[in-house]
Amino acid sequence: MSETSEAAVEAPEAPVPPFSELGLSEDVLRGVTEAGYERPTKIQAQAIPVILSGRDVIGSSQTGSGKTAAFALPILSRLGKPGPIRCLILEPVRELAAQVEEQFKKYGGHTGLRSLLVHGGVGYGAQKDGLKEGVDIVIATPGRLLDHMQQRTINLDSVEILVLDEVDRMLDMGFLPDVRRIVQKCPENRQTLFFSATIPAEIASLASWALKDPFKIEIGRPRMAATTVSHYFYPVNRMQREDLLMALLKETHFESVMIFTRTKADADMLAAKVRRDGEHKVAVMHSDIPQKERTRALQGFRTGEFQVIIATDLAARGLDISGVSHVINYSVPENPEDYVHRIGRTGRAEREGDAYTLLSADELIAAEAVERFIGQQVPRRRLDNFDYLYTTLLDNSRAAQDHLRSNLGRGRGGKVRRR
Repeated sequence: MSETSEAAVEAPEAPVPPFSELGLSEDVLRGVTEAGYERPTKIQAQAIPVILSGRDVIGSSQTGSGKTAAFALPILSRLGKPGPIRCLILEPVRELAAQVEEQFKKYGGHTGLRSLLVHGGVGYGAQKDGLKEGVDIVIATPGRLLDHMQQRTINLDSVEILVLDEVDRMLDMGFLPDVRRIVQKCPENRQTLFFSATIPAEIASLASWALKDPFKIEIGRPRMAATTVSHYFYPVNRMQREDLLMALLKETHFESVMIFTRTKADADMLAAKVRRDGEHKVAVMHSDIPQKERTRALQGFRTGEFQVIIATDLAARGLDISGVSHVINYSVPENPEDYVHRIGRTGRAEREGDAYTLLSADELIAAEAVERFIGQQVPRRRLDNFDYLYTTLLDNSRAAQDHLRSNLGRGRGGKVRRR
C-alpha cells in the first residue's frame, strides 16, 4: 500500500456549508434534522464529501469537534440498504464504542441499517445472537472482537468500510498489534478511515500500511487547547488541595462538572467527600467500577441525575458528554497531552466552558510542560475568601519562582504559614 499523502487541508475561512449541500442521503439528512443540527463543524464539512467519494482518510482535530458525525453520516449514506457486515469501527474502550453506536442509531433511524455493539465486560450471548440475525455495522473494541473471530462467530470478509478511531489511545493501551491482526482479516479492497489526535511514528507506520493514498484533514493545531475553553491554574499548598476543590465547587456556578484525578484512590476519596458534603449528586468512573455502574454513571451525568462526575483518564478521551460547563483537574496531568483531552470535556461543539487545574509546588515542572505543549501560558488564579496556607507558588516574583524550580526534587521544605 502506498505512503500517506503529505498534503494537509487547512480549515476554510468562509462559513461552512449546511449539511444539505454535502451530498448526504435524504434518510441521513432527516436524522440530522431530527437531532437538531443545523450546520456541520469544520471537520464534518471537510471529511463528509471526501468519505462519500470513497477515498481513504486520515483525520485529526481538537477534542469535541464532532469527529464521530464526520464519519458516521457519510458511512450511513454510503451503505444505503441493509446487507451483511459492511462496516467495522474499532474503538479503544467500551464507553467510546457505546457512544459511537448511539450516534449511528440517532443519525441512521430512517436508513434501516442495523448496528451492533461488541465489547468486553458483558456476556457473549446477546452479541452472538445479534451476529446471527445479521447486522450492517459493528462497533467493537479489539479484545472482544478478536474473541469472536477466534470463536468464528464473526466474519469480516464483507467489510467495505473500516474505521480506526482514537488510534493514539489504542497505542497508549497497547492495542496496535491486535489492530493489525484485525486489519489483516479485512478485505484489501476497502475504504479505511483513520482518526487520531496525534500521529507519532508508530501510528504513522500503521497508517502507511493500512491506508491507500489517504486524504489528510487536520483541523486546528493538534496540541492546541480548544479556543472555546477558558482555563486556569489554581496554586495551592498540597495540604489544602481537597479543601480548595470543595471551595471551588461551592463558589462556582456550574451546570455540570467533571473532576479528573490521576488515581482511582483519589477518585473514590473525593467522591466520598462530595457525598458527605451533600450539596451535589456525584458519580465515579474508573477501571475498577463494574461496566453497568460506569454506563449508569455516564447516562446519569448526561440526564442531570448526577451534577458531578469524578473520573480517571478513562473518561478523558473522546467521550461525547454535552453540556459540561466545567472541568477541574485535581492535579496537573503527568502527560501534557492528557491536559488537552481533559479540559476538552468542556467547550465542546464550539460552546464555551471553563477548566480549573489545582497546582502544587511539586507540580510546577509538569505545569510548565503543559504550557510548552499547548504553546501558551495558563493564567494563575486565586479563590477569593479562601484561607490559603503559604506556598511559594503564591509569590509571583521571578526570584521566588526560580528558587522553587531549582529546589524541586531536592526534598527541601519550609514551615507552614498562613497567607
